[in-house]
Amino acid sequence: MEVMGLMLGEFVDEYTVRVVDVFAMPQSGTGVSVEAVDHVFQTNMLDMLKQTGRPEMVVGWYHSHPGFGCWLSGVDINTQQSFEALNQRAVAVVVDPIQSVKGKVVIDAFRLINPQTMMLGQEPRQTTSNLGHLNKPSIQALIHGLNRHYYSIAINYRKNELEEKMLLNLHKKKWTDGLTLKRFDTHSKTNEQTVQEMLNLAIKYNKAVQEEDELTPEKAGNCKCRKARCEKTP
Repeated sequence: MEVMGLMLGEFVDEYTVRVVDVFAMPQSGTGVSVEAVDHVFQTNMLDMLKQTGRPEMVVGWYHSHPGFGCWLSGVDINTQQSFEALNQRAVAVVVDPIQSVKGKVVIDAFRLINPQTMMLGQEPRQTTSNLGHLNKPSIQALIHGLNRHYYSIAINYRKNELEEKMLLNLHKKKWTDGLTLKRFDTHSKTNEQTVQEMLNLAIKYNKAVQEEDELTPEKAGNCKCRKARCEKTP
């Protein structure tokens, strides 16, 4: 299930867009595209946010591609065109919650390429900052028009020293982990499985010893030779 919403923030300078908050829209989709934006809901939501101390303007929109990767479909491009018609610097953000794993968020920001600019052979992106970096595009994104109909924008996460330290320590192992008690039913089940495995190994060992005792001296010697060759083989 795809979800979408609008991003609130400000245009800091000619090259920087700062996003400070987002809110979800009632639209959803089951494929790789979502429905058009509900302008009535958007207007009402912005009015309510201003009453709560959120006077920022809409700087773009976001939506999810669960399991599909980060790129824009044909419907997404049309939606982005409507945003850029209101503001040329509007940004489209795509997030993949399925591919996002622990310690890594699969997210990308896009803006459309003017066809006239491409015909003149000009570069659509301009930047004077080395903050952040552009990720290597996936083949799927290139197939769906990346660097032909739209281009990727570098994303930088603003965080202070304390926030950065907290995030770095979030998934770190602590000395208290060794003192944490497991649930009794889980621990009991693990113990039963371990005992059963030991019992099976003991039965197999006794069976092997009995078979060796029943062998004649000649066959027992051949078995020992085969075992020795197996142990020497790397």
